[in-house]
Amino acid sequence: MNIFGFSPNDLLSYFLTLFRISVILFLLPFFGGRTIPNPVKGALLLVLSLALWPHLSFPGTMMPVGWNIALMFFGELMLGLILGMMIQFLFGAVQLGGQIIGFQMGFAMVNVIDPITGVSNAVTAHFLYMCTMLTFLVLNGHLLLLKTVALSFEYIPPGGLLLTPGLANHLFEFSNIMFVLAIKIAAPVMAALFLVDLALALISRAAPQMHVLVLGFPIKITVGFFFLGFLFTLMSTYVGDFLRELDPIYRAVMKLGSPNIF
Repeated sequence: MNIFGFSPNDLLSYFLTLFRISVILFLLPFFGGRTIPNPVKGALLLVLSLALWPHLSFPGTMMPVGWNIALMFFGELMLGLILGMMIQFLFGAVQLGGQIIGFQMGFAMVNVIDPITGVSNAVTAHFLYMCTMLTFLVLNGHLLLLKTVALSFEYIPPGGLLLTPGLANHLFEFSNIMFVLAIKIAAPVMAALFLVDLALALISRAAPQMHVLVLGFPIKITVGFFFLGFLFTLMSTYVGDFLRELDPIYRAVMKLGSPNIF
């Protein structure tokens, strides 16, 4: 007699949905942040699993047996790492651009511990990272991540991700955006500070008695913060363009890693 009204296949199907959401979602930014308490993450996981299971699920017969469960979990982990790495290119580019700006402004020695990533960054890098995260949420980037998790049910079976050469080449090509975007973010401040350095060099030649090194620090900091304020509009444009490109790229990655195309 079945007291709860669930068949074994339904229960296994729910576990597969739980595995997919727990492994992938919490390897993505914002949802997997260290600042979110673990009980909150667990509650969110159960609510999302129960809400999505009637609509997004795998048949219970796809649940492996024995040691194959560990292989399935490893495949889910690889899928989560790949999807998370692609969105981390955006935040990595912002932090790299912030590091360049901090070095140019003379803030290379002023570092803080990022509570989200646990990495020591320049103050400017952490500031731009937090602004980018807020822009990411305002532009519904977190909803795009949830859509990506739902999309994975369509293309990738449990633990069925294939690490093909085409998938690796696609990831390497997409990683170029991190360095290009970092230079785009830091370019206005770098150009302004270069002109300041050039002006200070001319002043030092015209008036050698002036202490250009002492005079240069406050000037470079003031000019750097002034042009840093112009980056917010540019960063919102860059983040919006990145999110528009990310959805078709996620689809391409899942198609390349899907066993259904072979």
